[in-house]
Amino acid sequence: YMQNSAPKGVSSSFSQKEYLPDIALIINSSAVGRDVDNINYSKYSIDGFTEPDSEIPFNKDRGFNFNYAEVLMSSAVDPNFDAFAIFHMSSEDFEVDEAYVTTRDLPNGFKLKVGKFKSAFGRYNEKHQHTWDFSEQALVYNAFFGAEGIGDVGIQMQWVAPTDTYLMFGIEAMQGTNELSFGYEKSNNLYNSYAKTSIDITDDTSVLAGVSVLYGKNLEGDTNIYATDFTLQTQLSSYSSIALQSEYIYRNKEQKSHNIKQDGAYAQLVYKYNQNYATGIRYDVLMKTNNEEKNLDMYTGMIEYKPSEFSRLRLEYSIDKSKYFDGEQKDVQQLMLEFNVAIGAHSAHNY
Repeated sequence: YMQNSAPKGVSSSFSQKEYLPDIALIINSSAVGRDVDNINYSKYSIDGFTEPDSEIPFNKDRGFNFNYAEVLMSSAVDPNFDAFAIFHMSSEDFEVDEAYVTTRDLPNGFKLKVGKFKSAFGRYNEKHQHTWDFSEQALVYNAFFGAEGIGDVGIQMQWVAPTDTYLMFGIEAMQGTNELSFGYEKSNNLYNSYAKTSIDITDDTSVLAGVSVLYGKNLEGDTNIYATDFTLQTQLSSYSSIALQSEYIYRNKEQKSHNIKQDGAYAQLVYKYNQNYATGIRYDVLMKTNNEEKNLDMYTGMIEYKPSEFSRLRLEYSIDKSKYFDGEQKDVQQLMLEFNVAIGAHSAHNY
């Protein structure tokens, strides 16, 4: 027989049928011109940071690329929990990019997240590729964490302070499978703590800032990573704004013979002329604090056109001085036209 009473702790008026999942599809592709052929480019390394044959999930080939399709699903589970899932599909594979549950109504400003998710480390890591201001990944993230960034199974707790100024603290415990900085497999080994704030200087100008500390284990010792980020944005009109964003990351990675101490940063300026047009420049640099070798850097400029909030064309040019081919550094020039569309309903992106 059918039981009419609701489960304990759930309102009798709650009906999950009223919370059908929001479903969205993101499609991303590109046309790339590059002065390195596809075979050689697939074998590049970043000297001192990554090995040859590292994963290149976006814009890999000179010519045409189907980068990915993403299916995003989100819904209220019941009065206590929300569920989110993001499935990433490419020509080579299908994977669960994120799948997690968050609490809805914990008291005193607390919130929990459990499942597989992108870490809230820094300003950049938590964002998906289609929400980036530039089509290429920031160089310091690629060098320290690889193409996927820090995304893992774990638990996250955040607390928003009851103050007039936004102030949020968070901690995470994750499995730590990222091989470039961690990868100790005998147990979970990655812990992140962070603080983020947002301050309105005027009615039109705001500052976002944050600090993050990662601690984990690699195969030979401990890894400690520290990051600080800063964003200054001024709203010029309803649809026009200018934003300066920068981030600095330092890594101390213990090895049996010595400690590897490295740091990197990026700074970018993005001007949104109106709701259709935007342009920006970015400078990336890796600094090898362990030795006297020169810095590795990259210069990027972009222009984008958005016919609507659901589609985007972006033309991007870069000069990349970080890549090594067969042990020799080579400046790589690249011109790329990226096309991105979204259909369906999904939650707003983080600012």
